[in-house]
Amino acid sequence: MPSNSTPAGRLISFEGSEGSGKSTQIKRLAARFQKINRDVVTTREPGGTEIGEQIRNIIVHNSKGDEMCAEAELLLFTAARAQLVREVIAPALRRGAIVLSDRYLDSSTVYQGIGRNLAADPVAQINRFAVGEVMPDLTIVIDVPLEVSLQRVKARASGLPDRMERETIDFYRKIRDGYLVLAQGLPGRIIVVDGTETADAIENKIWAEVQARLK
Repeated sequence: MPSNSTPAGRLISFEGSEGSGKSTQIKRLAARFQKINRDVVTTREPGGTEIGEQIRNIIVHNSKGDEMCAEAELLLFTAARAQLVREVIAPALRRGAIVLSDRYLDSSTVYQGIGRNLAADPVAQINRFAVGEVMPDLTIVIDVPLEVSLQRVKARASGLPDRMERETIDFYRKIRDGYLVLAQGLPGRIIVVDGTETADAIENKIWAEVQARLK
């Protein structure tokens, strides 16, 4: 545990559909913390470690990826997460850093549990095994309408779309609805921000929530 003279570490996860604007807001929030001289670590899922990046390549870019079953996908995501927690996140929190993660365990709850129709209990148990006691202090869901998400994914695409970008409209609809339902059930941890507002407006709302909730 940090000493009385060391600021407490905090884990803030960002969630949302593809193209919601998570990466932009993570950079902006990191800059806010750096301005007040906080140690900030940014990371992403799957990835963030050498092992995790190799797993990411299997999940997203492997030529046989479309043949991957939902259970294998879940276990690969959570394997990368387990490594990330123990190699990066937990040590950073122990030294008092702010950790900003582009996706965390809620992604498995929504993408594999709801999107892939896996039973909720096994997904929750595997999630817990992967993260241990390292839960987010705050989760920010950036919400955008389905058509906005699809437009942004299309606009940012370079070359062939990856495995997630090739998903159906119905899949993306389930993901968005899943995040909103999850947020309703966990209002103490999860906030929903309108991702159709300007980047500045979103940044200001996120910063206000961070200050109010994490003090």
